[in-house]
Amino acid sequence: MMTSVHLLIPAAGTGRRMGADRNKLLLTLLGRPIIAWTLRAAEAAEAIGWIGLIGQACDRPALETLLADLTLRTPVVWIAGGDTRQESVYNGLQGLPPEARQVLIHDGARCLATPDLFNRCAAALDTYKGLIAAIPVKDTIKVVNRHRQIESTPDRQHLWAAQTPQGFDVALLKQCHARGLAAGWSVTDDAALFEQCGLPVHIVPGEETNLKVTTPVDLALAELILQQRLTQAAGDEGHEQK
Repeated sequence: MMTSVHLLIPAAGTGRRMGADRNKLLLTLLGRPIIAWTLRAAEAAEAIGWIGLIGQACDRPALETLLADLTLRTPVVWIAGGDTRQESVYNGLQGLPPEARQVLIHDGARCLATPDLFNRCAAALDTYKGLIAAIPVKDTIKVVNRHRQIESTPDRQHLWAAQTPQGFDVALLKQCHARGLAAGWSVTDDAALFEQCGLPVHIVPGEETNLKVTTPVDLALAELILQQRLTQAAGDEGHEQK
């Protein structure tokens, strides 16, 4: 039987780089808000038994209306976010139910993650205390200085692009967040906190299509990928009915 894990979804993003005047997760993607696709994928994952949606107070009415329309079977709990992603996840950890032992954290803007990816990350938590979904970097990466002059070219075979979900032992991650708060650390993801505390973080192979919707170009790519998936699903359903 698959272990049920808790999921936190930071959903307090802005629309600045999208050129929008509101939370980008409320922008429409094939007729539904971006965050709706994220929630539907999470609910379809057998391993997810509880979802904490972390957002800002100004977005709460819209997100609660959306949740009512989606009528998800998986319990979804509202958690007030902070001024940064790090603060929001800290709040999310405090909002977990007491029985939570393992947690996945998934950016709301990664609306193309599949249920399979959630399940694989959840299963890996039975082996690892910290993990992230990631894919090998295909481009050659350059390290540059403030003058935009190249300083080095790291070996590509050692470079992976981090995605979410990221998964952790709840008690250890709470300790890392508390230590980071006390020390004034500023990080962009929870794996970095684990690393700062000297704890190992393992890779779970991610998905090429698991992009983060940040710009209008990302939104256009997401629409294309989703449309292809829906067309494929409709075709498969038609074959089954014959």
